[in-house]
Amino acid sequence: MSEEVKRDDDVSKGRYRIVVDGSEAEMTYSRAGQKLIIIDHTEVSAALRGRKVGERFVRQAVEDARREGVTIIPLCPFAKAQIERHAEWQDVLRR
Repeated sequence: MSEEVKRDDDVSKGRYRIVVDGSEAEMTYSRAGQKLIIIDHTEVSAALRGRKVGERFVRQAVEDARREGVTIIPLCPFAKAQIERHAEWQDVLRR
């Protein structure tokens, strides 16, 4: 899958999105101050399930958080499970 994950970001909220074969998926987040984002929802259509789209969103959020010096609270159960599954991503979790 060569489609690129795109990020829409503003002062209070943002989202990661991708369109694959005409189906869009997204993961949304809210900003809680300058250094904290809260991942609140992941939506992947049935057509895209099993293609690691959601995992790509979480990976991108982790990479962006590291680069920007931000911590993450994964309220979304999917994002939380992904971060728990990948020990190497847990450095960005808000403790």
